[in-house]
Amino acid sequence: MTLDVILDVVDRAEASLCKITTVRIDAGFPSGALLSGLEGRGIHHVARLRANAALDRLAAPHMKRPPGRRPTEPRLWTHELEYQAQGWDEPRRVVLVVKEREGDLLLDRFFLVTSISRFQMKGQALLDHYRQRGKAEGHMGELMDVLSPALSSTNRAKTHLRGKTPKSVTPPIDAFACNEVRLLVAMLAYQIMHVARRAMARATKAPWSLRRLRERVLRAGARLIISARRMTLILAATAAPYWAAIWPQIQMLRGADP
Repeated sequence: MTLDVILDVVDRAEASLCKITTVRIDAGFPSGALLSGLEGRGIHHVARLRANAALDRLAAPHMKRPPGRRPTEPRLWTHELEYQAQGWDEPRRVVLVVKEREGDLLLDRFFLVTSISRFQMKGQALLDHYRQRGKAEGHMGELMDVLSPALSSTNRAKTHLRGKTPKSVTPPIDAFACNEVRLLVAMLAYQIMHVARRAMARATKAPWSLRRLRERVLRAGARLIISARRMTLILAATAAPYWAAIWPQIQMLRGADP
């Protein structure tokens, strides 16, 4: 991913959404040009670094367990380092994250590089901040898994079909615009389902996945009775208790009348 691509995303986000203060980057992308470009724009970054011999030498003094018996639960430590990779114009702050897992003989480790100073954010706080990137990816994966937005392909005009001239020609469409609309509709549906999922969790005091919400709450049989003055929707008995629990939560989300 190039600097131009990231800055374009940042500019569009700041123009329509919010002020961007930090960019979280995967391990395959933190080149010197990218990091310097973000710093030149005053945008903080935190990125995972691929391990190498130089980083392992810096980490070696810290790859030790503290004295005492190992607890049963996993442990984690952070250590402050300074490192300058080949191609970087200056040394940068690197946070070493050491992990201990039950059953593993040796400690594991990984590295984070950042422009955020240790006075602004301690090592553990920086790690927690970086891990929010995984939460965002989880939401994107959930969207694709549960809603499966189907993006079209371009219907290119054909001069021949199976060796014959087609009897009619389908006019070409703007495939990019169609895909954009489909994706935006899917994202809107995901956001509505996420709001309903959180309302359901508050009502039942239990976590809910989108798939469970879809199968038990949204995908429900119903009858619509129309009379002279009203329409009545009668839900299936299996879904009615869920809607009885969630509806007061949804009513609380309504905005004030104009």
